[in-house]
Amino acid sequence: MPALLHIDSSPRAASVSSFLSGIFVEKWKQQNPGGAVFHHNTSLERFPYLDEAAIEAIFTPSAQLTAAQKATLAFSDQLVDELLAADVVAIGAPMWNLSIPASLKAWIDLIVREGRTFAFTPQGVAPLLPPGKRVYVFSARGGSYPAGTPFQDFDRQEPYLRRILGVIGLSLIDFICAEHQSDDPEAAAESLARAKSSLAALAV
Repeated sequence: MPALLHIDSSPRAASVSSFLSGIFVEKWKQQNPGGAVFHHNTSLERFPYLDEAAIEAIFTPSAQLTAAQKATLAFSDQLVDELLAADVVAIGAPMWNLSIPASLKAWIDLIVREGRTFAFTPQGVAPLLPPGKRVYVFSARGGSYPAGTPFQDFDRQEPYLRRILGVIGLSLIDFICAEHQSDDPEAAAESLARAKSSLAALAV
């Protein structure tokens, strides 16, 4: 049975990134009737940040985990299991302060785990996720950061997501961005329309 992992990260009811990711999810469901959908909103669910107990548990060999450490890792294990089960990942990621919301970073910290989603080898880092999973990132941005302009280097969102997701084997990533959302209403509406058009053209 096909499966989709849907991660939103905006707490806003009128979130553009969540709106776009939601359109994608409905499109996927129409093309995959009966498929499973795992959904989280990292902000609304208040995803936990790593604390000392979680870090110690993550770096403890699985055979040596105590019952308390297993309980500490239970949510992280659930999130990794969902990621492993998913054929497609849809992420709603607003650009906050040139990067991503802290709660989305919390999800990343919970799923990027040595021994579960990546491994260190003499040759470097080896991803452990099965190949072929596709990722679609839907981003709302206040401005625009086109390549070849002085604003390009301000985009710390897409380069980071591509690099960290690539560590665990997610390299087939498409970004759909609604830019100019903090500019005048006409520019915001035009950019959103372009994002919706790009979304409609996606093969899922």
